Amino acid sequence: MLRDKTIVLGVTGGIAAYKAAEIASQLTQAGARVSVIMTEEAVEFLSPVTFRALTGRPVVTKMFDLTSEFSIEHVSLAKAADMVVIAPATANIIAKLAAGIADDMLSCTVLATRAPVLIAPAMETNMYTNPITQDNLSKLKARSFVIIGPATGWLASGKEGMGRLADINDIIGSIRRVLGRDVDLRGKHVVVTAGGTQEPIDPVRYLSNRSSGKMGYALAEAARDRGARVTLITAPVSLPEPVGINLIRVDKAEEMRRAVETVMRRADALIMAAAVADYRPIKAAKDKIKKGKARLTLELERTPDILSSVKGDFIKIGFAAESSNLVENAREKLRQKKLDLIVGNDITASDSGFGTDTNRIIIIDRKGKIDRLPLLTKREVADKVMDRVVALFPKPKSRRPSKR
Repeated sequence: MLRDKTIVLGVTGGIAAYKAAEIASQLTQAGARVSVIMTEEAVEFLSPVTFRALTGRPVVTKMFDLTSEFSIEHVSLAKAADMVVIAPATANIIAKLAAGIADDMLSCTVLATRAPVLIAPAMETNMYTNPITQDNLSKLKARSFVIIGPATGWLASGKEGMGRLADINDIIGSIRRVLGRDVDLRGKHVVVTAGGTQEPIDPVRYLSNRSSGKMGYALAEAARDRGARVTLITAPVSLPEPVGINLIRVDKAEEMRRAVETVMRRADALIMAAAVADYRPIKAAKDKIKKGKARLTLELERTPDILSSVKGDFIKIGFAAESSNLVENAREKLRQKKLDLIVGNDITASDSGFGTDTNRIIIIDRKGKIDRLPLLTKREVADKVMDRVVALFPKPKSRRPSKR
């Protein structure tokens, strides 16, 4: 979603300006063309050389800069932008934009662009909560500016309060969400499950697996970035909450089953990436089991088979994490659960499977065709899977020109 997009990153004069360097770096690594505009105040906090090194592109610091390739007309960046992001945004730039004042390169660019504008405020608590600042933000929201944050945390004053720049991952996620409004999954509702369910043995112990949830979260974000409305049903994980996604938290397999069946009544696709426990204790102990005899026997029963039980007219995709006979086991699961696609990976590989940031997968469709993908990041895998999801939806019928 970010590849080949032109993003104008506006950096204003606040202590959080240093975090803009990480935003520029992540956007550039994702394939975006990042053009940075720094206000004169921002230059007091951070050198333009930093952004030039990170983005490989000129940095604009003055309204009329004869050394800049954008010096001929200040609207050139405004025309080129797919999106404008101001992070951090001080109370000063917010006030200017709310009043329609264009007296520096950044405010001129924002007023001249037709691209969406995202603003991430960062300032002292009293400045942020001041009715004037809140009124200015309300005006910008009414004009379709996207506002993210601020967060609560330690501020430059040494005090804790509201006004800290939003988390960088949340800012990047919001950029992806905004850019994904008009792409190939727009209007679709995609449901993704993630993580490993936990089946209680007693109040402190449970049966689970090594799933990190990374693959499921990557799939949810990939669907969001292509314009889908996304519901992520997640078992416990240690991952940040994704931006722009409806999150439903569950613990047990039965809870996940109920959540899936409820949400799928009005959904277009289900991607079952969660590692659901196959068995659970028939009865969890009310109190913590104390160490006693040398052996302890647990009586287990099967958990519900969510993929087999959920019914409806929607695309159904499963995952097969296997330690042997990957193709055979994946094919059998595809057939038994009547899936449209199955994604299989060998969990014995050190660079693929639970807990890693990469996967080496195969994709098998209902006709038995196998696609073998090379080692990719989980986000890259997610994008490949979403390509297949898009292809499974019927193509809209083109309208014939009317006869006159």
